[in-house]
Amino acid sequence: MPGPLAGIRVVDLTTVVLGPVATQILGDMGADVIKVEPPEGDPIRPLGPSRHPGMGAYFLNINRNKRSLVLDLKRPAAREALLKLVETADVLVHNMRLGAAERLGLDYKAVTARNPRIVYAAATGFRKDGVHRDRPSFDDVIQGESGLAALNGGGGEPRYVPMAVCDKICGYVLASAIGMALYHRERSGEGQEIHVPMLETMVAFNLVDHLWHGVLAEPDKGLGYPRMLTPHRRPFPTKDRHICILATTDAQSRHLFEAIDRPELADDERFSTLARRTDNIGALLEIVIERMRRRTTAEWRERLDAFDVPNGVVTDLEGLLADPYLCETGIFEPVDHPSEGKMLTMAIPVTFSGSPGNSFRLPPPRLGEHSAQILREVGCTEAEIAEIIAAGLAS
Repeated sequence: MPGPLAGIRVVDLTTVVLGPVATQILGDMGADVIKVEPPEGDPIRPLGPSRHPGMGAYFLNINRNKRSLVLDLKRPAAREALLKLVETADVLVHNMRLGAAERLGLDYKAVTARNPRIVYAAATGFRKDGVHRDRPSFDDVIQGESGLAALNGGGGEPRYVPMAVCDKICGYVLASAIGMALYHRERSGEGQEIHVPMLETMVAFNLVDHLWHGVLAEPDKGLGYPRMLTPHRRPFPTKDRHICILATTDAQSRHLFEAIDRPELADDERFSTLARRTDNIGALLEIVIERMRRRTTAEWRERLDAFDVPNGVVTDLEGLLADPYLCETGIFEPVDHPSEGKMLTMAIPVTFSGSPGNSFRLPPPRLGEHSAQILREVGCTEAEIAEIIAAGLAS
């Protein structure tokens, strides 16, 4: 059964992490994603363990369900081939700096001259109408400038979150925005330009929790959600391991107090409502921390489950792959790549009852693997194909 985006063609000029995450989502949902790469390939191709050059683990993990077309866009024949491809496409997406897109003649105006109905999507570091529009930017830069590194430092030295979190979040936002624009086009017949700025996207994301008094236009009274910022907010040590607990509602908190054999805390004025628990979160968590040391993690899980208090264990990376629940749900999908052999890929976590996606419809492509096939599809002659491919190999 085809996915919800079956029949949609995406011209993918993205590289590294943000863009490829977004276009893999589109490919998983059935879109024909054509990954247009420079002759040297996506810079992330060598990253991570590999069996063959240019097929590193990081690349393999975010580039399935795509076809690879190599074009040296500095050459007129290759650029014209790309524009022929654009004429057949529903979406063009890139994460190059806006000035670079303009110099290549791939800005919104130039692209819509060839295909007025196209959804033109770009993601860059900063707003397209701001003074920083062409500043270079990567995940670490945005973690710092968005406030995330400072938050993760807990009031001490700032620390990066140990993953490309801004790239991935912005990639999901980009894929979502493209889907909305396609829906708008279905109703109106009109394409449009989308721009996702990483900094503003992450500032909005981070301040969902932490704008606090700023929401009421009183930032001088304090920013930051106290429960998130207390140093006590961490997995609780038990007799043998750690456990994660979050009781938010009044009912959940009463159940937690009963589970830790402190039912009288429900009548303590400091903890009687969510607002008061938030104001006194340090005192509350000190009590919980002391109680958690009295039993093992397994004993606490059984007891907390009996009182219907949300809880979970701390799992490391290796533990994820061995987790019985995750293995049962099939989130880890063993597959065979035609050239790379046995791989483990992540299944699509979202389910659709009528139009499910496919996590390995196409394996991550070798560099330029589909160049001739795609150029034929857009009407290039065999002589033109040979010239374009030779130019790419010579670059």
